[in-house]
Amino acid sequence: MRLGEGLGHTNRLCDAAMDRALEALGCCRDKLEDRGVERFRLIATEACRAAENGPLFIERVREETGLSLEIATRETEARLAVAGCASLVDPDANGVVLFDIGGGSSEIVWLDLRNRCGARGVALTRFIRAWISLPVGVVNLAERHGGRHVCSNIFEAMVADALTHLDDFALGEELSAAICDGKVHMLGTSGTVTTLAGVHFGLKRYDRRRVDGAWMESDDVTAMIERLRAMPYEERVDNPCIGADRADLVLAGCAILEAIRRRWPCQRLRVADRGLREGMLMELMAADNVWRRGGGPRPNRSRGRNER
Repeated sequence: MRLGEGLGHTNRLCDAAMDRALEALGCCRDKLEDRGVERFRLIATEACRAAENGPLFIERVREETGLSLEIATRETEARLAVAGCASLVDPDANGVVLFDIGGGSSEIVWLDLRNRCGARGVALTRFIRAWISLPVGVVNLAERHGGRHVCSNIFEAMVADALTHLDDFALGEELSAAICDGKVHMLGTSGTVTTLAGVHFGLKRYDRRRVDGAWMESDDVTAMIERLRAMPYEERVDNPCIGADRADLVLAGCAILEAIRRRWPCQRLRVADRGLREGMLMELMAADNVWRRGGGPRPNRSRGRNER
């Protein structure tokens, strides 16, 4: 939807972007009603947090669709990303650098798992040691530097732009030391990393089953970033794992990823085609006592008694 389109220039959500979002949200409302969904959670992220008219848009959504959106805090967004991707954490890892590259912001979380004592699933949110929300995402970075025709100088300028914000990460040096000790991997949730994986596997069409949970070595990630950088805009449009919707944004995402990798180089990256939505679902299920905080659905004990 690119709700944050033009936000960096005007500090406001533009009419065209709001109209697109309202049309999509109307479809979501219809699906919720058709399926009889009674319990759900709806959040808005960076575009509505940053825009002067963000609260007015939320009110317009309520009036025109009947849906109530909450503007999630950056901390909430980071926690939900962890909850949604927790099942992809290597059980033998001592730590994870989780990142979510969005349109208007990018969240980075350090999960320090050296004392997790077997915890898994949603319970891993308790081990968030530090996190940061960068005010750079694929939309605003591409708008500042250009996204269609990206030469080496423009790409490096985007990387430098993202790197300036990483200095604000609390415990950054401690994270670097933990990575040097080994058993720390990256876990990426965003269109950027799923695109990289799709190109890496040479998929003729995007296939979530091949991408979600895939591992990529550091050299593979470097090779895929270089391959995307070498593609002309038209070739990116024609690539089945990129397409017209992301062709002008994917290199901005690669620049943000490259900045993270230069600051905290890990040898392995796991790809997640999941994130905030799954995190909200896990937390709702845990709150309703149908999902164990340690991970996995609760057994249906009443059914077991009836069967006996």
